[in-house]
Amino acid sequence: MQAKRIIPCLDVDDGRVVKGVQFKGIQDAGDPVELARRYNDEGADELIFLDIGASYKSRATLLDVVRQVAAEVFIPLCVGGGIRTVDDMREAMNAGADKVSVCTSALQRPELLGEMAKAYGSQCVVLSIDAARADPGRWHAWSHGGRTDTGIDAVQWAVQAAELGAGEILLNSIDADGTGEGYDLELTRMILGAVSLPVIASGGAGTLDQITSVLLGGNGADGADAALAASILHFGKTTIPEIKKYLDLKGICIRW
Repeated sequence: MQAKRIIPCLDVDDGRVVKGVQFKGIQDAGDPVELARRYNDEGADELIFLDIGASYKSRATLLDVVRQVAAEVFIPLCVGGGIRTVDDMREAMNAGADKVSVCTSALQRPELLGEMAKAYGSQCVVLSIDAARADPGRWHAWSHGGRTDTGIDAVQWAVQAAELGAGEILLNSIDADGTGEGYDLELTRMILGAVSLPVIASGGAGTLDQITSVLLGGNGADGADAALAASILHFGKTTIPEIKKYLDLKGICIRW
C-alpha cells in the first residue's frame, strides 16, 4: 500500500503565515521559515505554500520565503497562489519549488494545465479545487480565493483537469475550512471515485480521528492519498509525530 502523507499548509500573506475560517477572519499564525523548519524536523512529508495576497509584491515575498526554506529543508515543496503562466511556474521552480498549485488561472484557461505539464511533467502540476456544496451531492468549484462561484461542477472539473495534464489534486472544502469539524468526506469520496490521480484532502482537520477517517475512506483503499493540515498544527493542537503515531496505531501506512 502507498504510504499516506501528512502535509502542513502555510497560507502566506506579506511574509507571514495566516489562517482563517472558511477563507475569512484571517489571523497571524507565525513566521513561515520557522514553521517550515519545525514541520520538516517533525517529519512532514511535504509542505504547501499558498500566496493568499495575490499581488506581484506578495508573490515575490513568498518566493523569497521558498528560497530560504529550500536551502534548509529537503522534503518536496509545493507553491501556489498567483501562478498564471508557465513563466510564473518557472519562477517558482527556480526558487526551489518541486511542484506548483493552480486554481483560478486553470479555471479561466484550462489549457494552462497542459502547457505546464509539457514544460515540467504532470507530477509537477497540482490542481487546487476550492469546492463548496451547491446542492445535495453536488459541489461547485470556486475561484479567486473562494470568493467567486464559477458554477462549474467540481467533480467534472477534476475529471477534465486530469485529462488535460494535472498530476495531483489538492481538494479544499470551503465549507469545512478552518472549522475543525472534519473533512468533507462525501466530497473527497466523489473526487476519488472520479479520477485516478492522488488526492490531497484539505479543510476541516480538528482531531486525529478526523485525519484517520479521511485517509482510511470507506475500506482503507478508498481514502485520500494525503491529509493537509493547517490550524491544528499552527496553533499547537497537535504535532506531526502525534498524528503519525496515531495513524500507525490505526493501521494506516505512513512514512516515518
